[in-house]
Amino acid sequence: MKLDILAIAAHPDDVELSCCGTLLKHIYLGKKCGVLDLTQGELGTRGNAELRMIEAANSSKILGLSVRENLKMADGFFKNDKEHQLEIIKILRKYQPEIVLANAINDRHPDHGRAAQLVSEACFYSGLRRIETELDGKPQQIWRPKAVYHYLQDRQLKPDFAVDVTDFVEKKMEAIQAFKSQFYDPNSIEPISPISVKNFLEVVKSKMAVFGRDLGVDYAEGFTVERTIGVENLFDLK
Repeated sequence: MKLDILAIAAHPDDVELSCCGTLLKHIYLGKKCGVLDLTQGELGTRGNAELRMIEAANSSKILGLSVRENLKMADGFFKNDKEHQLEIIKILRKYQPEIVLANAINDRHPDHGRAAQLVSEACFYSGLRRIETELDGKPQQIWRPKAVYHYLQDRQLKPDFAVDVTDFVEKKMEAIQAFKSQFYDPNSIEPISPISVKNFLEVVKSKMAVFGRDLGVDYAEGFTVERTIGVENLFDLK
């Protein structure tokens, strides 16, 4: 299966919190979108690996993803090295995405910035013919995505562009709340985390509202770029 967009995340729920509105919009436009989670988020304050895999599956159904995989790298301890790059390269060559969405280049959680660099480098090396990989015993063809864009997460980074997701906000919030173990529950006896406080989901929507204000729309998701992006003409810009 060839994908148009592959969103790659350090943890299950990173994509939902940051850029699933953009995925929803492109799925609505007929594009095939998938998610690759690098870890199971097993070091998270709440829940556990097994539960988060179930929650990720539930969210995937809400989003209408074509595929979702998990590489089961070690949460908190994966590295940007040859071994981990090759794991991602195999997925890139398997699905041949035109665009890759990756973690924020700098964020509160150390895994996010490290994953951003890991994914960026893997996308480049995936296009080198002297790096050989196999899938199911068969050699893979090289593949390099046309672009890597980094979604914004906890820190208030300035986006290079934003995508209007106004029509998809409610479905995005539904997908986020599929990760029930991670967010506010007055009956939970688990420890409080930065994302389980009562107003956290309001903060998520508020951030989108701030990005949307610059575009003249209600809600948007922001991204940073690795290279200059272009448009056909100035009237394509909002």
